[in-house]
Amino acid sequence: MTSSSTKVGGDVSEQVIRKVFLRIMPYIILLYILCFINRVNVSFASLTMSEDLGFSASVYGFGAGIFFIGFFIFELPSNLLLQKFGARINIARIQLAWGLLSAGMAFVSSDTGFYWMRFLLGFAEAGFFPGIILYMTYWFPRAYRARVIGSFLLGIPLANIIGSPLSGLVLSMNGVLGMKGWQWLFLMEGLPTVILAFVTFRFLPDRPEKCTFLSESERVALSAKIAEENSQLKQARHFSLWEGISNWRVLALTTVYFGITMGLYGVAFWLPQIMKSFGFSNMAIGFLNAVPYVVATVGMLIWVRVSDRSNERIWSSALACFLTFAGLSLSTQTSSPVLALVAMAMAVTGILSSMALFWTISTAFLSGTAAAGAIAVISSLANLSGFVGPYMMGWLKDLTGSFSGGLLGLALFPLIAGLVVLAIGTDALIKHALQQKQEDVHREQLLH
Repeated sequence: MTSSSTKVGGDVSEQVIRKVFLRIMPYIILLYILCFINRVNVSFASLTMSEDLGFSASVYGFGAGIFFIGFFIFELPSNLLLQKFGARINIARIQLAWGLLSAGMAFVSSDTGFYWMRFLLGFAEAGFFPGIILYMTYWFPRAYRARVIGSFLLGIPLANIIGSPLSGLVLSMNGVLGMKGWQWLFLMEGLPTVILAFVTFRFLPDRPEKCTFLSESERVALSAKIAEENSQLKQARHFSLWEGISNWRVLALTTVYFGITMGLYGVAFWLPQIMKSFGFSNMAIGFLNAVPYVVATVGMLIWVRVSDRSNERIWSSALACFLTFAGLSLSTQTSSPVLALVAMAMAVTGILSSMALFWTISTAFLSGTAAAGAIAVISSLANLSGFVGPYMMGWLKDLTGSFSGGLLGLALFPLIAGLVVLAIGTDALIKHALQQKQEDVHREQLLH
């Protein structure tokens, strides 16, 4: 460690953090890309699978969404396993299970089988995200975790940018070895995760104390810093689900995140079908589906950078939610595929930007020892939007015969989320003003 290295606390330098980041984060981001591809590749498979198996829009929407019911049920038990066996072993276990189940989707032949496989896939994947977050706490001091998590979340748009064209190409393999294109899709996108599960188990370093890419002094310094920060959290109390739904702050933040993720999963699971309604080929849909995410990735980075520079979160987050509302609403008002794609790019930019900013608001708004538990409750409850959004879209598609009703219904949720963000900000400003007034009164009393 050079004396010129910038210190981040204790004896840990920027150089050490950069070395750790470059060693483990590219692989972690790759895993999240594969995770998200396996989660939403059913949106591309449905372009031909629904017709082959006779699925209605409601059946597809329900099957796509039931993933999140399994995800919700097993999230807590999976987290307990993480605490017992550690992140590395559990990340490998989760990868192996979800990869096999994702590949197994190739052999679905009925709506009941479709529902069960999607449910079990969610069941298997539960715990991956908190597992990665836990793993990051082993390696990165608290001051760096927001940036590291932000880098990790880039896996969502990257999964769509990479996975969309790939899925479109694989669907063209229809008839190869007597298999449908959607069957090849599940096999070819599921099996790499199975292979990488063994790579994770064998090569992913568990903790700084055991890694070989840091010098002994760097390992000692980083481990000491992490241990020092972790010791400050030992008194943190458990925050139960009941406390979450009965605490208005947690409930408000859950409402916000629910509204944001409604847009995320509603678009992710239905955009290929929307593009198909304009008459595009499956291969073209693969490339077109990536366009909103390319635009949104750039837009999100600019949006968050502006928010960081101005140190303003409330309006930045609310406006991102309103942009999602505007994009989804405008997409229903045009018959032009180009304008629809522009509208979707607006919506996805708003979704990703509001997601990135949400956690900065929640961690600032929640204080005290229960904050970590409250955030877990928010994430767990809000992810149920992954069931509500896709199923609502499918049900309204069957009911009305078009995607417009579903998209307008979807648009209401980020609108509500933006309004609640503003309400949260207003409440915080009022409290700050009252606190300032009390301090002024107290100061005057001391002077007299």
